[in-house]
Amino acid sequence: MKRLPIVYFSDVLCVWAFFAELRLAEVRRAFGEQVEFEYRFCPVFGDVPGKIDSVWRDRGGYDGFGDHVQHAAQAFPEVALHPNLWRNVRPASSASPHLFLKAVQLAETEGKCAEGTFECALVLMREAFFIRGFDIARREVQRGVGAEAGADGAHVLGYLEDGRAHAALSADYKHAETLGVKGSPTMILNEGRQKLFGNVGYRIIEANIQELLRDPNPDRASWC
Repeated sequence: MKRLPIVYFSDVLCVWAFFAELRLAEVRRAFGEQVEFEYRFCPVFGDVPGKIDSVWRDRGGYDGFGDHVQHAAQAFPEVALHPNLWRNVRPASSASPHLFLKAVQLAETEGKCAEGTFECALVLMREAFFIRGFDIARREVQRGVGAEAGADGAHVLGYLEDGRAHAALSADYKHAETLGVKGSPTMILNEGRQKLFGNVGYRIIEANIQELLRDPNPDRASWC
């Protein structure tokens, strides 16, 4: 059975992408083998100090941004964010955890770890920051996440040392630019014809997927 491809761009430090994990889990539960996610990263938080200085300098800086994130979480009572996010826990860049995760993804693609290891590592990486309050830009935290997900540390390190993880991450960022991805999370369907960006409700995602599964012909316009 040919599965519906969904290209999913996100930044691991983006709180909306963290909340969106709930919707992705529901997509997996509802559609199962009918869909296939292709996970890619975009650099929304590539330069955290610069982002805070340019956007939040007059709005409370890191503390103001931390308040903003906690306020956003009020719409998701099933999720309890760590109180120290952006106050005391301030990852400098999402590029570091993205790089590690690309190494895990490559290891899985090449059969060096079990199927599903990357998805597990991605979820655990987000949880390590948003729930457990760890600085996921630090390599020791990343190694702990990888081990918890079942990734072989030696294989992951190999992809980091020889530059293949860097190449894969660079390709992700370039792909995001080419497709006009403006932020995190962004879901691309129907060969780029349908783009769902930001805090999109599950029913909207579901309707788009159902319509494409009903009529997968890319030359015919969807009713959604």
